[in-house]
Amino acid sequence: MLESLEKLSLDLEEFKRLHSEVHKDTDTKRLAIVASKGSLDMIYPALILATTAASMGWQVGIFFTFYGLDALHVKRYKKLKVAPLGNPAMPAPFHGIPVQVPTIIAAIPGMTTVATILMKSWMKRSRLPTVEGFLKMSNQMGVKLIACSTTMGVMKIKQEDLLPEAEVQGAAAFLHFASKATVSLFI
Repeated sequence: MLESLEKLSLDLEEFKRLHSEVHKDTDTKRLAIVASKGSLDMIYPALILATTAASMGWQVGIFFTFYGLDALHVKRYKKLKVAPLGNPAMPAPFHGIPVQVPTIIAAIPGMTTVATILMKSWMKRSRLPTVEGFLKMSNQMGVKLIACSTTMGVMKIKQEDLLPEAEVQGAAAFLHFASKATVSLFI
């Protein structure tokens, strides 16, 4: 009888071990991102991280606020730009040519357009989707694209100005989502 109890005890311990291994990674992870900047080089990281996490089965919400709202604006999201001024990390314009453009050159009219064209060409060459492509992919993957209702008023943006997949929520609703996040990022 004692031998049967010991075996049962071992079986129970083995069951607990196997059960914890099977279920240790089933708790859904959650990523909460605040996207506060509307430049091309700041929206891409949020969208790349969001779609990567969603592809791994995470729940993801991006809270677009202030200039970040441009990424959800029907007339602006395809026109996001890169501002080279004040960006000393801006790489050389042509890969393979080790010439760093002085930061002061960025002040010349038209350089934002040049920097934007260059960045878009680098993204295309790297086979990254456009912002439009990432937004569609995000929507298909269940990423919550949340427009901040408070800053929409500040930025004079109405709900009809937003992409149809955008949800309008206040900071409190996003904080509730973010309070259960495994990872929270401010970009």
